[in-house]
Amino acid sequence: MQIFPGAIGALDGTLVHAVVPLDQQTRYRGRGKGECYQNAGWEGIAHDSKVLKEVAFNLTSGFPFPPPDNYYLCDVVYTNTRGFMASYRNTRYWLADFRRNRALTKEERFNHVHAQLKNYIERAYGVLKARFPILKQMDPYPFPVQRDIVIACVAVHNFIRKYDIKDELFTNFEQNTMVTPNVGGGGNEGQNIEDIEWGSEAVNYMTILRDQIVNQILSNGSR
Repeated sequence: MQIFPGAIGALDGTLVHAVVPLDQQTRYRGRGKGECYQNAGWEGIAHDSKVLKEVAFNLTSGFPFPPPDNYYLCDVVYTNTRGFMASYRNTRYWLADFRRNRALTKEERFNHVHAQLKNYIERAYGVLKARFPILKQMDPYPFPVQRDIVIACVAVHNFIRKYDIKDELFTNFEQNTMVTPNVGGGGNEGQNIEDIEWGSEAVNYMTILRDQIVNQILSNGSR
């Protein structure tokens, strides 16, 4: 967090098992998997950036945009723009990519540090799905009910966290002893998509800020 003082959280999508009619299953098979999934109520093939676009430009959504000097950490599928600091494209990113070979270029070093912090949201999704197994094997309710089940699970999960209720799952998470599965995000992380027209000024702002952080990482010798 000393390297990313303006970060207020991480942003990502996650795939939740869904049961849909046979004639709709193609749209719900995220990343070509045999199972069907939803991503925040969208079809499993829906790209994370498209989901964000829908929410961001819906004035009734209540999406919590960061204050002017803050931002969410997000992966390469999102636009690197004001409020959303993405990793470098076409560069190693996932933590597993650095287990055998350390980061070499300045972009790789940034991505490595970025991924270490953003990994918390992956672990958080792992805790959520460990708490509510129905998110990994949904019952065949009507799809609107399946979507609302996800919302209800997240609400209960956040309530436990917000009010600091003693909880074994959160304890294991904080002690870094919990092994979480690959929870999966929506869409294709490697796809180069610029869905959201944030404006050149906002994009330039975050590009400059990201470059400043890169220089700080290099000067501090961070790995």
